[in-house]
Amino acid sequence: MKGLLNELDPQEVFRYFEKLTQIPRGSGNEEEVSDYLVEFAQSQGLDYIQETCKNIIINKPATKGYENAPKVILQGHLDIVCAKEETLNFDFEKDPIPLVVEGDLIKTQGTTLGADNGIAVAMAMGILASSDLKHPKISALFTVSEETGMDGAVALNPDNISGDILINIDSEEEGTALSSCAGGVNAYVFLPFKKESCRKDMEFYEISIKGLLGGHSGIEIDKNRANAIKLMARVLKNIDQEMIYKLASIRGGEKMNAIAKMCSAVIVIEKGRIKKLEEVLNRMQNYFSREFEISDPEIKIYIKSSDQANEIFEESSKRKLMHILRLLPQGVETMSSKMPGLVESSNNVGVIETQANEVFINNAIRSSVSSLKDEIVNRIKIISITNNARCVLDADYPEWEYKIESPIRELMKNRYEILRNEPLKIDAIHAGLECGLLKKKVGDIDMISIGPNIYDVHTPNERLSISSTKNVYNFLCDVLEHIKNI
Repeated sequence: MKGLLNELDPQEVFRYFEKLTQIPRGSGNEEEVSDYLVEFAQSQGLDYIQETCKNIIINKPATKGYENAPKVILQGHLDIVCAKEETLNFDFEKDPIPLVVEGDLIKTQGTTLGADNGIAVAMAMGILASSDLKHPKISALFTVSEETGMDGAVALNPDNISGDILINIDSEEEGTALSSCAGGVNAYVFLPFKKESCRKDMEFYEISIKGLLGGHSGIEIDKNRANAIKLMARVLKNIDQEMIYKLASIRGGEKMNAIAKMCSAVIVIEKGRIKKLEEVLNRMQNYFSREFEISDPEIKIYIKSSDQANEIFEESSKRKLMHILRLLPQGVETMSSKMPGLVESSNNVGVIETQANEVFINNAIRSSVSSLKDEIVNRIKIISITNNARCVLDADYPEWEYKIESPIRELMKNRYEILRNEPLKIDAIHAGLECGLLKKKVGDIDMISIGPNIYDVHTPNERLSISSTKNVYNFLCDVLEHIKNI
């Protein structure tokens, strides 16, 4: 069957990208795509290593005349964020991603596209499969579970890979090369709660907040986008000020590194109080519509009857949860004084779940300054302790510090200006890249990050620019051809 992207240029890149969209590869579910890369390496006659964690390393010898050029590591990650429209019947563990080409954009029908970071894998595969490209020795490194904690980079065996230069292809803006990124850590808050029996004369209602844009908690954290979990805490607080209510459950968000775009809570009220509840919700709807008129114009609060439950939160447990949700930091904490416009530190309340005997809250903390990252962690610990909750840290990864001297950065700046007749922007990013961790694995080698234009990553509105992919791929090939001049 002819692929939808077969006629797009560069054909080899889009052919591999389309194949990747047909393979399940959510974080933690990368075995099939890892095996696909093994089959690819075998078909190309290239040496490869498949690590126990399912990282893949594929090695390609230098072309004639490039034997003494700096060895390059091309790097991207195999996994994707699995987010979809709430009403869409789609299973990321078995269904191929439904692609749509619209003008210059590749998008989907209500799911994440997986261009983050499938396009990096496809570009590297195109280079590995090329028979006419001039290049140095190349090691293509494809890691697993980057989106949920950079587990692949953490598990990488440094004996399996080496190089002089690492080119990460996990950026999302053509014309900008990244030379620094934030470090991060996940802070899990677990609040145990007591239960009590529910009176028979009470009514159950589900309140939902939907219609938010969400987005990547690093890239879009400075865009004032609403977080549905934090908004729900405000809604529940306002209900509490107007009437007696009980909490049966709360859940929201999809991924720790995505701004929560939905949240729902099941509450219990006395019979005959529904009109008062609707008044409160209408007032909160007006507040939110004004506050997020630009960033989240489709925000909407819904209410509907819900099934009865035998047990609900005991009052003191409910209040502790509300205290935690109201106090947890959300969004930008500090801006960089060294790089104007760069978010320096932030927190994202990404997921909340009501489990059997405790509520789980996932926070994604980022900072390009380690002491500020620690400061946010300590605040969350204090919030947890004072409300009888526990805080557990996971997936702590270091920042990638700016390097004053960088031959690959200077080469890219030179070649980009020659090719495009405009300067290459050198920037830093608040999102976390694997470069900081990889420095600890492969040594303090020269690193840089590039990528094509990808919009609204980690959301069902994710889109990839076709022309930008071509531009960045050709630029990358040109850099490899000229790298022996370093």
